[in-house]
Amino acid sequence: MFKRAMGLTVAMLGMALTAPAVAQSAAVCRTHGQAALEAWTQGRYDQVGKHFAPGIAAKLTPEMLRQVWGQVQTQAGSFKSLGALAPQSLGGQEVLVARMEFSRAALAAVIHCDAQDRIDGFRVVPATLVEKATAAPEPAIPGAVSKALPVPTPLGALPGTLTLPEGSGPFPAVLLVAGSGPHDEDETVGPNKPFRDLAAGLAKAGIATLRYDKRTYVYGAQMAGKSITVDDEVTDDALAAARLLARQPGIDPHRVFVLGHSLGALMAPRIGQRDPHLAGLILLGAPASFGLDTLVRQMRYIGHLKDTPTAELDKELAPVIDARNAIAHANPAKPPEGSFLHAPASYWLSLRDYNAVTVAKSLHMPMLVLQGGSDYQVTPKGDFVHWQTAFAHSKRVQLKEYPGLSHLFMPAGQPPSPADLYKPGHVDARVIGDVARWIKAQPAHS
Repeated sequence: MFKRAMGLTVAMLGMALTAPAVAQSAAVCRTHGQAALEAWTQGRYDQVGKHFAPGIAAKLTPEMLRQVWGQVQTQAGSFKSLGALAPQSLGGQEVLVARMEFSRAALAAVIHCDAQDRIDGFRVVPATLVEKATAAPEPAIPGAVSKALPVPTPLGALPGTLTLPEGSGPFPAVLLVAGSGPHDEDETVGPNKPFRDLAAGLAKAGIATLRYDKRTYVYGAQMAGKSITVDDEVTDDALAAARLLARQPGIDPHRVFVLGHSLGALMAPRIGQRDPHLAGLILLGAPASFGLDTLVRQMRYIGHLKDTPTAELDKELAPVIDARNAIAHANPAKPPEGSFLHAPASYWLSLRDYNAVTVAKSLHMPMLVLQGGSDYQVTPKGDFVHWQTAFAHSKRVQLKEYPGLSHLFMPAGQPPSPADLYKPGHVDARVIGDVARWIKAQPAHS
């Protein structure tokens, strides 16, 4: 889950606090925004919201800003520098963007103001998400043919790329479904692009892929403040993309697979349940469940890595635990109002009431479940063991663990830490090879 790559705080803050596009006075907004960012990075939390619009001021209180800043540094490393805000167009919205350097990662602060020059958008996202808008096109994947293939959604098309092996086909094909947060089609994390690695490796093995920008990446502004669910974020678009992929020339419609990573892996059984025409499911780094408990566990792990004093860590965890407890006792028919860790109750409830392992057991299609042995985000003992227990004697499900690999299925450090995700690397060739061999061994769906 990208929550695990850059943290739920960054991913959901970026989705939840984006405001509608309105005219803004760039000079005044830049002054207000720069002052707010300087106050935030200098620990003057009571001064950050001086020019906030009422809506965002109610959400980002001084105490919340303090907690978020601590969580950001826990995951991205110690703060180094803040750049100057500059205008940029993101998703059709004119905003101001400033680069923020940390010891383990680069982030981008994104500011938006309303017609009264009040800040009504204040978010932090991985720098790669804003750099992509101005970056040069990626070089072509050698030995493959790639073409644009937009995926339809109720909000509009999602940019996507169909990558075909050389030759005439028809080829087996894999739909790549990313983890949580606003991911691009490559599932970019720092310098790493795991989905591009998979597309290149599978094309070399004679297998086509479709990867696409997530709805939260392209239409985050339109989704802000809405009662969204995990189906809005993941499932519905994956189903539309799978149907689209099966109709493409050169694709064998009876051999279309779904490969989900992290949150995408968690939702893969539901995708398979709703599209029984799929030939099989591949789960990489699949959590047994996903909720605010997951964030609590990760924060504790990272806090212990940093030797954070118990009292300080407990203070950081308190609002997360409160949100977790509120969601645990919430009634889906009457969900509580407001946001919980920057996401609506509807989102967390849709995850709370979904059991991926149970759904997977009800399916008849083949499954391949792969786990990084040094993944501290989706762990062998906390998550993979549930898949092992459920399918230990199943002939239709294969399971494999790769010692020393991280959540991105790249080499992990010892002990594993968030820094692993920002070390340049590539998806381990053994993983790609095993996925390719498994796909080729599966019969076409009748």
